[in-house]
This record gives sequence, C-alpha cells and structure tokens, in this order.
Amino acid sequence: MGRQSSSNAKAVGAELAAVLPDAGPWYKQPHVLRLNLCIISLMMCASANGYDGSMMNGLLALPQWHAFMRQPAGAWLGFINAAYSLGNVVVYPASAWVCNRYGRKTGIYISWVCLAAGSALQTAAPNDAAFVVARFIIGCASGFFLSAPLLITENAYPTHRGVVSALYNSKTDAGAVVAAWVTYATRHLDSWSWRMPSILQLALPVLSALGLLLIGESPRWLVSIDRVDEARAVIAAAHAGGDLRSPLVNFEMTEIEETIRAEREAHSSTTWADLWSTPGNRHRLFISVTLGVFAQWCGVGTFAAVPQVVSVVSYYLAMVLSSVGIKSVDDQTLISACIQIWNLICATSAAVMVDKLGRRTLFLASGTIMLASFSIVTGLSASFASTANPPTGTAVIPFLFIFYLGYDIALTPLMVSYPVEIWPYRLRAKGLTAALVVSLICVFFNTFVNPIALESIQWKYYLVFLAVLVVMLVSVWFGYPETRGRTLENVAFLFDGDGAEVGPATAEGALKQAEALDGEAAHVEVAEKR
Repeated sequence: MGRQSSSNAKAVGAELAAVLPDAGPWYKQPHVLRLNLCIISLMMCASANGYDGSMMNGLLALPQWHAFMRQPAGAWLGFINAAYSLGNVVVYPASAWVCNRYGRKTGIYISWVCLAAGSALQTAAPNDAAFVVARFIIGCASGFFLSAPLLITENAYPTHRGVVSALYNSKTDAGAVVAAWVTYATRHLDSWSWRMPSILQLALPVLSALGLLLIGESPRWLVSIDRVDEARAVIAAAHAGGDLRSPLVNFEMTEIEETIRAEREAHSSTTWADLWSTPGNRHRLFISVTLGVFAQWCGVGTFAAVPQVVSVVSYYLAMVLSSVGIKSVDDQTLISACIQIWNLICATSAAVMVDKLGRRTLFLASGTIMLASFSIVTGLSASFASTANPPTGTAVIPFLFIFYLGYDIALTPLMVSYPVEIWPYRLRAKGLTAALVVSLICVFFNTFVNPIALESIQWKYYLVFLAVLVVMLVSVWFGYPETRGRTLENVAFLFDGDGAEVGPATAEGALKQAEALDGEAAHVEVAEKR
C-alpha cells in the first residue's frame, strides 16, 4: 500500500480507501477543488459567533461603550452578554427541525436575515435596551447557523471530512480576529468605537453566500426524503467529477441508502426521547453533554462552537487583566487582538492534523495543557492579589496564551465536529443541538456568575475550573472513543456494536456495481448504434 493509500485508510478505513480514485492531489481535481472552495466559504458562517464574543470582550474595555450602556455591572452586565445566548437557546430546537424538514441550506438563509436585522439594530441602537434586543436577534441568527456544519460534514469529500468538519468551528477565530482588531483600531472614536464593530459583524458571514449557492444539498437529507437520484447526482458531481458510475459514488450511495433504510425500519419516527433510548445513544448523549459543559467551564473563553463560550477569559478578559494590574485600554485591546490571532493559528493547525493525531489525542493534550497552565495562572493571580507586584501580573499573559493553545487544539475544532460524527443521521441535528443547548445553559449561568465572582473573590474563582479540567481528562480517557478511520455511517459501530443501523457497503460490492453499470452502458451504446 502506497503512502497516499495508507493515509486514506487511516482517515476513512480500508473499505472506502479501496474505491478512492488515484487522481493526484485534491487541488488538481477541479470538482474536489470546487467543493472545498464552497466549504471554505461556508465556514464563514462560524465567524459570526467568534466575532460576537471577541467584539463584546473589546467593548468591555471601552469607556465610550460603558457610558452608552450606563455603566453596566454585575447581573445587568451578565444579562447584556446573555441576551445573545438566550437567542441561541430559543432558536436551536427550531433550527434542528428546520434543517431536518426543509434541508440543511434553508436554516442558513434564515440566519442571514436575522444577522442583517440584528446588526443594523445594534449599530443604530438609540439606547441600551435596543442594544440588548439586537444581541438577542443576532443570537437567533447564530442558532440557525446550526445547519452549516451539518451541510459541510455531509457533503465533504470522504478523506477530507474530518479536517473540514474541524476547520469549520476553527473559523470562529477568524471572526474573533477581525472583531478584536476592529475594536482596537476604533478604540479612540466616539460612539463609533462600538458602532463600527457592530455593523462589521456582517462582513465575514456574507462570504458564505457563494458557497451556499454553489454547493449541493446534503445527499443524506435528499435520500431521507426519497430523492435518491438527486442525491447520487450531487455526490457524483462533488466527489467523482460527474461520473455516476464511479465505484466511490456507488460505495457512498449504498452505505447512505442502506443506513437510512435501516434507521427507518427500526424507528417509525424520531423524537427527542430517542437521544437516550438505547445504551449507544446514552453514551453519545454523555459525550454531547459533557463536551458542552467542558467548553464553557474549563476556564478559557475562546468561542468554541455555534454556542457562545463565555468564561473567565472571554467576555471578561478585560476584567481578568485588570485584576492583575493591566488596566490600560490600549494594552487590554491589544492583548485581546493578539490572543485572537494566536487562537486562529492554533485551532487551524490542530484541525488539519485531526486525522493524523486522532480526536482522543487532541482532547487529552488539550486538557493536560489547560490544567497545567491554568494552575500557574491561578498561582500568579493569587500572588499578585497579595503583593500587587507588577511583574507578577505581567507574567500571567504568556500563560494565558499557553492556556488558549490547550483550548484551541481540541475544544475549538471538535466542539461541533465530534458530536456531528458520533450521532446517526436521524439524530444528528438533535444530537448536535443537545450539545449546544447544554453549552448555552452553562453560558447563561456563566454570564451572570462570572462578573459577580470575579468582582467578589477574584482569583479564588479559578479553582472551580481546575476541578472541571480534572473531570474533563477522566471523562475523555474513559468515555470518548476514537472516530478516525471510519466513514460517517460506520462510526455507529463504536456505540451500537452489532446492533448498529448501518448499511453493508463494501469496496467489492461498489466495484462490481460499477462494472455492471459500465457493461449496461456499453450494451445500450451498441444497441443505439444498431
């Protein structure tokens, strides 16, 4: 087996690797290049979420914004941030229904409308109440972007699925970078110091329009509503350059059709109760719930997924820096901007390595790095609180960067892609929604508790997150299986064993089907000539 074949087998398994065409690098194959460009465009949907978290962190450092919002503090400050998450919570269940009923692309169209309306209102807000309402509407837009990672994962070229699925959530940091530097650049303006960042949150999501218009609907969704021929055409165009008889197309279609047929035969309908109806689903639900909790309560604040990640070094980075003596608006906004670039680099690097290193390796490395660095941050913060020694406070900064490294290599790229991988098609939207809703419940709690706790007990609050990180490492070690080397349908065997509702697609069957189709085509051609 050659190096490329070995790499493919490692990513998707030997059966699928056996029917992959040997056509050279993906960027030299026009159909795969087109598909990946569409997917990269769709990744910009995630940027809206990262933009909001980074923008709000920057606004917290601006006296102009504080004056406009009438000096918010405590619970009111928490509610201003929580309005975004509240919009998510309200919309997520509806979003799951929409993308199952009307297709993966419909939810993204709805998101654009909500995002445009919310951004316009936030920019033109005449008072603090209007600003909060705008944040709620923007949160609704974020909720409907739930469809985007499903569309990406279910359309991706088989050997690219793991990477592009992980890269999707990493693009939250692209939005965060833009927001941080826009806030830094406008920090000395009057009300436009916060109005300019508000209107520019439309910029990156607009780039997803081209990809959405050019990419096909999810083949799995099309099969689920009995539009099988259309699904085959979508896969053939994206994965085989339009060759409907390709062994790869035959393999994928057989697996998708048989799996969805098996799911239908076993379940006449799908309800939320199905998320915990079997041992395999309870295992999946455990992962979704704990992953949502860890993304919020690990102590770091990178925006990790479609939900808003709000912890002590996110919306409240300015407060954290103030607590260690870094109080200049210029310094706070500059540090925030540099951290966002660091986040983007780390998360993107980890995402492209996801099939080489594996999900478990990234999760375990993430927890270990965060636990070690956050312990040091806690110690330095405690020392500064008792000595007020400036060098001690400054020493916190490099360990914040290390801490973000730990978060970025797993909880950013895998927060969405891992739940999408582990749930079967009929429960995929609901399973991802469960992970995100749990995460948002934690967010809503954090947005109220974090500012109060930071004001009251400062560094002592960090001890809670150290305990959570220990629980994270134990949970991953015993409960998070490795999904590398399996197709999207085949992952079910990890949770359901022999009872997995998966179609029996094989490379041999796909090749025989291709030969039969070729023979049939040749027979028709001869007959036509006669």
